[in-house]
Formats: sequence, C-alpha cells, structure tokens
Amino acid sequence: MERDFPLEKGHIHPISILIDDTVRIFSELGFDAVDGDEVVTEHYNFDVLNIPADHPARDMQDTFWLKTPRGEERRLPRTHTSSVQVKYMEDMKKAGKEPPFAIIVPGKVFRYEATDATHETQFHQVEGMMIGKDVSLALMKGILESFFSEILGGNLKVRFRPSFFPFTEPSVEVDVSCFKCSGNGCSVCKRTGWIEVMGAGMVHPQVLRNGGVDPEKWQGFAFGGGIDRLAMLKWGIEDVRLLYNGDLRVVNQF
Repeated sequence: MERDFPLEKGHIHPISILIDDTVRIFSELGFDAVDGDEVVTEHYNFDVLNIPADHPARDMQDTFWLKTPRGEERRLPRTHTSSVQVKYMEDMKKAGKEPPFAIIVPGKVFRYEATDATHETQFHQVEGMMIGKDVSLALMKGILESFFSEILGGNLKVRFRPSFFPFTEPSVEVDVSCFKCSGNGCSVCKRTGWIEVMGAGMVHPQVLRNGGVDPEKWQGFAFGGGIDRLAMLKWGIEDVRLLYNGDLRVVNQF
C-alpha cells in the first residue's frame, strides 16, 4: 500500500546530542563513561561527600525525599551526579582494582525548587573524576579546555575562581571564555568575556577514604556541570523548560 503523505525522519533531542558528544570527547581523553542510580541512599548522596545531616551545605540543595519503611535508610532521587563518586571507588576496590582511573557520569538529577526559565525540578549533569598519582588542577584545566573548545567551538580558555564544595578541597568555580565573542564581551557572557559553566576541585581526602582509596598514595580531581545549561548556551535556548515540554518545534530543529 502506498502512502499518500511524506514520511518524516525523526530527530535527536538536543540533550541526547550533547550527552553523546560529551561521552565521545571524554572517551578520546581517556575517560570511561559509567552509569549511576537515579534513586540513591542518603549515604551516597550526602554523608560520604562530607555533607552530614547537620551540615549547612545541605541547604544548598532542595531535596525530594521518598517514603522509606521505618528502620531503613532514607532514599531520594539524587540531587547531583556526585553521588556516583564514592560508590564507584567502592566498586573498584571490591573488584580488586586500584587507581588510576578516570570516569564521566552523565545523567539526570532532581531538585525540589520552583520552575522558571533557568530552573527545572529535573535536569541533566555530567560528573567527571580522575584519580591517580600526579593528578592536579593544572591537568584538569587542560582537559576542560579541550572539552569546551570542542563542545562549544573555538579555541576556548578556562579560568578557575575560588569556591566551596564540601567534597573537594581546594574548590573552584570554572569559567570558560565566551565562545560567541571570543572573550570581547557580548550579551551571552553579560559583557564580561567569561561564562560560568561548572564547579570543580581536588577530591577531598576524606571522600577518598570513604571510597577505600588511600589519600596518602592517590589524589584526584572532580568536576560537575549542567548539560542543560550547555545546551542553552550552545544553541541560544532562552528557557530550559523548552527542553522538557515535548514541543516538536524545538526537537525538529536538530
């Protein structure tokens, strides 16, 4: 039977495009892509990342809590892909594998917060972690420059600004030179020449210990950033909700 209408091809969602490109680029840089559970225990999402119950850093993230039977550990949809860090180190130790290793973890995370043009209750992050003998912030800077130059286009530069995260020490905010104006100043970078893209730092020694890795022998860095934000920057998407409302006029552009 012949069709009397044209058969349209499907389109890949922009988030899927960025995840695929991110995995490809980091794979070429020696990283393994791994998955992590979207529903995790309080232990992996907070406690082993130096965020105990009474720590003020808990206020940095609004959390969806799941109903848990009495006597069982509380569970939640993960608030960040950092929940994979210690679990992965434990799994490597159980398998008899020591560092060095380097991983990225792209995936969905969940925050209990108001929805607007730049915030959603669900969004995507990519986590990166490298553990080894000579791992340093300088090495991470070079890796991130390679990643952002390819994912956003151009010969981009990365700069670090001091910050705080409970699971890294020292901690930094990561800025990338504006890919639209080459750092000269435009509306995308708010005339500064720089765009804030992720948080990062050297993995805290206690986090390494929690994962069964000796901080006297090994050291590492970790970074995490929003894939949705990269999509908005790369393609000029002004409202993050457009990525999730199922409007085919958005997806059909890709």
